[in-house]
Amino acid sequence: MGAMIRILLADDQATVRAAYRMILDSQPDMEVVGEAADGTAAVAQARLLRPDVCLLDIRMPGMDGLEAARLLAGPEAEQPLKVVMATTFDLDAYVYSALRNGACGFVLKDCSPALLIEAVRAAAAGDCLISPSITVRLLQHMAHTSPAPQQKQPATPLSPLSEPLTPREQDVVAMVAKGLTNEEVAAALYVTLSTVKTHLGNVQRKLGARNRVEIAALAWQHGMT
Repeated sequence: MGAMIRILLADDQATVRAAYRMILDSQPDMEVVGEAADGTAAVAQARLLRPDVCLLDIRMPGMDGLEAARLLAGPEAEQPLKVVMATTFDLDAYVYSALRNGACGFVLKDCSPALLIEAVRAAAAGDCLISPSITVRLLQHMAHTSPAPQQKQPATPLSPLSEPLTPREQDVVAMVAKGLTNEEVAAALYVTLSTVKTHLGNVQRKLGARNRVEIAALAWQHGMT
């Protein structure tokens, strides 16, 4: 067994934290090391405990999860942590902001225990998972939201890359943008899971994307789906 994944929970509902703790602590490779009921406490606990993954509610009293994510995982964070956001709604208007603030995963509060566990493991491994039920709608929202609300812009072509994507890499990008998991992509393309991961690694490097969420966002924004 590898190292334990140390987790911080932040949610203003004690019952939600208790449910998360029960699910995650039941895993042999996971340990909940702290809890917080608001964003301010979450940031303080995270900086003190340095957990491997912070699971943050978006809507909390005082400092919300978005600001906490920015402080813990955003571009200006000196020692960024891995943050997974939890939301009650299928399409939360703040999720895009959370992505920009460094979050590397999104789950619905009523998601299955298996998906919650998978999201935490993905974050700890440096990957990203978005709950399948919100992926496509979230990315469509991102793709069709223009800085000028009164004027929608068509998808803009991606700037020429110094190292273009191969046809197979383009296939992988399109499937990731539609919310398919690595396993589903592998099955659809009749390749191994390790091959899919290799393709994604190459795509991240070529596009300058930090994770699969940014790959999917670029795909929607530039008409690659």
